[in-house]
Amino acid sequence: MAGGKMSARQKMINLMYLVFIAMLAMNMSKEVLSAFGFMNEKLTENNVSTTKKNNDAYANLATKASEQAAKFENLNKQAIQIKNLSSNFYSYLEELKGKMTADIEDKKDYEAMDKTAFLDEHFFKGDGFTTEGQEFLDKINSYRTEVTNVLGTDSQFTPILAKRFSTEDVTDSDGIVVKWLDYRYKGFPLVASLTSLTQMQADIKNTEADIVSSLLGGQLEDALKLKNYKGIVALDKNAYFAGEKVTGKIVLGRYDATMIPDNVVLNGKDYENIQSGQVIIDMPAGNVGNHDIKGKIAFTQNGEVVEVPFESSYSVIPEPSNAVVSADKMNVVYRGLDNPISVSLPGVGDNNLKVSASGGKLSGSRGKYSMRPGAANTVVVNVSAKLSSGKTVNSKKEFRVKDIPAAMGSVRNQYGTVRMPKSGLSNAPISAGLPDFMFDLKLQVNSFKIKVPGQLTIIVNGSKLNAAAKQKLSKAKRGDIINIYDIKASIIGNSYKLKKVLPVNIELTN
Repeated sequence: MAGGKMSARQKMINLMYLVFIAMLAMNMSKEVLSAFGFMNEKLTENNVSTTKKNNDAYANLATKASEQAAKFENLNKQAIQIKNLSSNFYSYLEELKGKMTADIEDKKDYEAMDKTAFLDEHFFKGDGFTTEGQEFLDKINSYRTEVTNVLGTDSQFTPILAKRFSTEDVTDSDGIVVKWLDYRYKGFPLVASLTSLTQMQADIKNTEADIVSSLLGGQLEDALKLKNYKGIVALDKNAYFAGEKVTGKIVLGRYDATMIPDNVVLNGKDYENIQSGQVIIDMPAGNVGNHDIKGKIAFTQNGEVVEVPFESSYSVIPEPSNAVVSADKMNVVYRGLDNPISVSLPGVGDNNLKVSASGGKLSGSRGKYSMRPGAANTVVVNVSAKLSSGKTVNSKKEFRVKDIPAAMGSVRNQYGTVRMPKSGLSNAPISAGLPDFMFDLKLQVNSFKIKVPGQLTIIVNGSKLNAAAKQKLSKAKRGDIINIYDIKASIIGNSYKLKKVLPVNIELTN
């Protein structure tokens, strides 16, 4: 078919034969292209699901770190680093995928993604790589290296990372050594390369899941080891009067009623008052001053004796004659607000205090109260308690009542005279605040007046300039002082009426 002189008819037959073969190849190619596309969809769905699970795991670890910093804080810091590295690499790949399909109108028309030109031109230049191609390799290598550095080279994940994110040269089926980037992306249909990047994203998500699961599981497994238990002294109260008995319990950090100690040594002597895994303390308090409670609890584990030490202290103090009352926000309470008040009496539990007030409404319990003053200029907190000796102690504390100070108008969290461009003022909301006030109150601006030099004053309802105000503002010149005054504001969630809101002035910069 290739030799000799061919007739026109033979040439036509040959051409039709070639077209027929091309059509067969095209049909097979379409099926393969669609298969890659469907695989890409499944991987994408899986990445979304894994991302949610990973976020839940990160949140769980963060919660444990806040609750048990000594045990989980360092692990949480590692997890945060892993999350940031993974997120940055994942986003880079997502951006690259977006560039690959930017010119394709139907993102699910996989049969149209048969061209190889994009990555062939984006990654390769002759026998070498483009800047973008080298950047792609650097991103993979950097992720692998940095995650390994976070976990440590002795981590169980070091070989896994090396395999999942390897960019080493590859020996093909013919025994020829090929650069990894050429082997994986050169001459491949667009949809195949797209699926390959999505698979790499899946490797990132799976790596995150494996690592966070290992961090949590390994720590929890270690926490269950008996050597990590700690003896805890739990006294019924922290201070005792002379002549009282010290009462309380000594328990393990992970309390288990079935764990009965073989032996307990308390302050150098054997101690036998043990009930349901708890060492019940019942001994004289001693003289006024500080006293230690220390010793060890012994258990038998796997034929070996394990000793868990415990240590605490308590103070014996004279009986008080006055209660101790302190205001959490200075010696002043503010009208219209729930002012926090702490009440305590040395040596007396908070639940044994009787607390009342005159001149305002008092709510709360167990040492923590809120005082909402009435119309009077002072309020009085009264405290009464009966000591274990039978003696009753009464005390009172007077607080001054003040109104909430004047609020100040602001723009972009700036007070007084603010320099800004005309366009910025046109779109910026007018706010109000109490910059020197110790309570963090959220204020809502309801209305204000705006005065532009040479223009009529405009009344604005709400916190943003209306059309009329913007029209007047448009006539202002650079250097003009725009006055925002007569600001009406309210406290969000509070019916108290603010006495006044000070104006804010804006000097236009253009």
